[in-house]
Amino acid sequence: MAQTSESPEFPASGNRCPCTSGLAFGECCGRRIVGGEPAPTAAQLMRSRFTAFAIGDVEYLLATWHPSTRPPALDLDRDLRWTRLDILRTEQGGPLDRDGVVEFAAHYRHAGERGVQQEVSTFVREQGRWYYVDALD
Repeated sequence: MAQTSESPEFPASGNRCPCTSGLAFGECCGRRIVGGEPAPTAAQLMRSRFTAFAIGDVEYLLATWHPSTRPPALDLDRDLRWTRLDILRTEQGGPLDRDGVVEFAAHYRHAGERGVQQEVSTFVREQGRWYYVDALD
């Protein structure tokens, strides 16, 4: 993944979206990352954040992180390649909800090894926008 000083590597609009939704990037996460369209649900924000990790878009990751928990900077490991996202479960997080929970498994490759990061993340919607808050213990 990219460092904060490097530009993201956006997929072509017609290429499959890295979030593995089956849609093209331009129809899926590209609408949010490039187009600035707010995610209507917490799960869709999770998908776009996964895609931002996959393409190295630190600016988007920080912009969608709630200010109460957002770090001042974010450095990403360029040698870590995110390969697949599985949404395992959601609680609330719909277009009319204020809070949401998304459990996911993010698959990656690093130094020739495969791995999975499984997490339960919390989200909040403020002024019509969803934000990642933190991971539950």
